[in-house]
Amino acid sequence: MADILSSLGLGFLVALQPFNLLMAFLGAGMGLVVGAMPGIGSLAGVALLLPLTFKLDPNAGIIMLAALYYANMYGGSFSAILLNIPGDAPAVMTAIDGHKLTKKGKAGKALLTAITASFIGGTIGICILTFLGLGLASVGLHFGPAEMTMIILLALTSIGWILGDNPVKGLVTTGLGLLLATIGVDLSTGAPRYALGIPEIMSGVNFIPLVIGIFGFSQVLLLMRELRIKPSDTPAPKAEKITIKESLLSKQELGEVIPTAAKSGLFGTFIGVLPGAGATMASFIAYLIEKKTNRRRGAEMGQGTLVGVAAPEAGNNAAAVGAFAPLLSLGIPGSGTTAVLMGGLMMWGLRPGPLLFTESPEFTWGLIASMYVGNVMCVIVAILIIPFIIRILYVPKKIIIPVISMICIVGAYSVGNNMFDVALMLAAGILGYYLTLYSYPIAPLLLAFVLAPILEKSMNAAFEISGGDPSIFIYSPIAASFLAVTVLICLVPLFKKLFALRKNTSQE
Repeated sequence: MADILSSLGLGFLVALQPFNLLMAFLGAGMGLVVGAMPGIGSLAGVALLLPLTFKLDPNAGIIMLAALYYANMYGGSFSAILLNIPGDAPAVMTAIDGHKLTKKGKAGKALLTAITASFIGGTIGICILTFLGLGLASVGLHFGPAEMTMIILLALTSIGWILGDNPVKGLVTTGLGLLLATIGVDLSTGAPRYALGIPEIMSGVNFIPLVIGIFGFSQVLLLMRELRIKPSDTPAPKAEKITIKESLLSKQELGEVIPTAAKSGLFGTFIGVLPGAGATMASFIAYLIEKKTNRRRGAEMGQGTLVGVAAPEAGNNAAAVGAFAPLLSLGIPGSGTTAVLMGGLMMWGLRPGPLLFTESPEFTWGLIASMYVGNVMCVIVAILIIPFIIRILYVPKKIIIPVISMICIVGAYSVGNNMFDVALMLAAGILGYYLTLYSYPIAPLLLAFVLAPILEKSMNAAFEISGGDPSIFIYSPIAASFLAVTVLICLVPLFKKLFALRKNTSQE
């Protein structure tokens, strides 16, 4: 412990140097902007910024890139809450409750909840990285294809927690998400599946245009419908009164948000360490866990509640930090963004792994210390811009409709620089419009779409390792434990029915 604190002190000497502070501030500012712009995301942002850091000192360069990465998680919630357009994939779950809070006139509180939860989740992730980074990365190595298969199967089994009031409609959208996820090339045979001969979807349906369309462009269609039914350019009366002071959370609200953020931060950090999991999966699972375990607000999640914003935001920020544990300790990138960061480390002549902490302590601990500083910078900048970004709510619908339309088109086009993604976004928008209009929940569709490819990839890898023997899922203690929980969840409804039937029989 004393050695870690001493090393962390050395790191703060590096991180608090004026130039490194400036780099952290610039990275945090750019991350907030990039995160709020649909279609770009942390991967593209870090990749675009990487060439600009070639001639920088390695400490300054990695501090800027890392700040951009975790600040991106903050920024993604802004457009998700205000416009129902997630800035990046991890903010998808934030949009579900966040935008409903905006419609209730609580946009300021939703934004401040997202910022608070992001800070708590990020801080928990940084603390765990500081004191348990090497050990946690080693634990992540025990999660191979069989273990990942069982984790994702458990998450898919738990999808019933977010099916909504009508389970049949929830199952329909879940099935639709699974069908969309199967489009592309079969990972085991290499044969195309359901691609209809369209080259652009041979590699699968692109997630970002799908999300922008199903969340963002569907809102354009809904707004146009509202104008047709009831033309009105009058902004919401509460929008004009939103200030930082009125956005502050009450003691009761903080009492709900802080425990949720702390719990989701712990789960998110662990998921971030797992190879291939990433912040998107962390936000989904954090939301699911909170909906199941929160006795007071769990049933309200999906209808516009602060804990529905806090859980995914804390989860994705903690996962973004947790991904640095296997990167720095073992040289194993846990996501696409950390793979780009690993390329940057190698570009500077640094080899990630256990020896990095001893061979380059100033670099490693300077990076970790800069996360504490950068996380505080993100909070300060994010809170200060609330009164400015909230002005989006002042804009009349006749103006906001073409503006959101352009944001959706540019965001979809920027993913692959082709018009097919724009067409995909428009089609997803029409789908999202009708799903919303007829009260079909969208969250199960997106959860199934995100998890199904990872499940297929992990399962194929597990069977290749075992030569097709399914016992690989039983002989692994970790996989067997998750399998047992999955079976138990499936049997719980049956046990409840049997118990209720026996109780009614005994009363008669």
